[in-house]
Amino acid sequence: MNARTLAFCPLRPQVKNYLQLNLSLLYWILIAPFTGQFFKIAPIFRQMVFIGVRAAPMVALTAFSVGVTLAMQAAHSLQSLGAEMYIPDLVMITLLREMGPVLIAVIVIGRSGSAVAAELGTMKVSEEIEALEVMAINPVQYLVVPRFIAMLVMLPALTIFGNYIGILGGWAVCRFALNFNTAGYVLRALESADTWDLYSGMIKSAVFAWIIITIACNAGLNVEGGAEGVGQATTGSVVQALLAMLVMNAVLTGIFFFSA
Repeated sequence: MNARTLAFCPLRPQVKNYLQLNLSLLYWILIAPFTGQFFKIAPIFRQMVFIGVRAAPMVALTAFSVGVTLAMQAAHSLQSLGAEMYIPDLVMITLLREMGPVLIAVIVIGRSGSAVAAELGTMKVSEEIEALEVMAINPVQYLVVPRFIAMLVMLPALTIFGNYIGILGGWAVCRFALNFNTAGYVLRALESADTWDLYSGMIKSAVFAWIIITIACNAGLNVEGGAEGVGQATTGSVVQALLAMLVMNAVLTGIFFFSA
């Protein structure tokens, strides 16, 4: 067995565990309810509050900062060309298609994804997950499904919220620094975008949500080595989720670009 084979050996069980987790999720969400095995609603709402509602202030601050930055950078370049009227177009399109979904996903990875991985990892090393299995409670159904559904709902919702706040940040620059008329800014921004710009961002957010929560849960459920293992798994989940999200963003952008 050569060095390259040895290097890729540790990846095989990780990929296998990840695929098994996704298959289990699909079973418990799509098939199990028809067999009378329903998941509970209350844990889903608790996770929605933890994953989404508590992240809203960070998302708002980030989105507002991005909107302000986009407007200022656009003004710097477009004013020299006498095309400052296109600043709302740039802010709107950039936020809806790219910056909104990607940056808000980064915030959620750093805050909620890492917290999920650490929480499940702590339960793993303290043998709470084994205790659930002894009580005939499936860990995926009890722990992963509520977090998965909550993330799938809240990340697109946060993206829409962040888009509004980002557009508000662009308006603040245009209104108070460039003397734009508020009605003109709003009309120009709305005319520059169509429904597909919003839908493409929502599709990206849903895919990012799937990637983020499954990677975080997989890392937490497969922790080894006590407290040190929890820290390593949490860090690894953040890195893996960021890389996977950025790669998937490029793939989806390419699909949308060539299919347009």
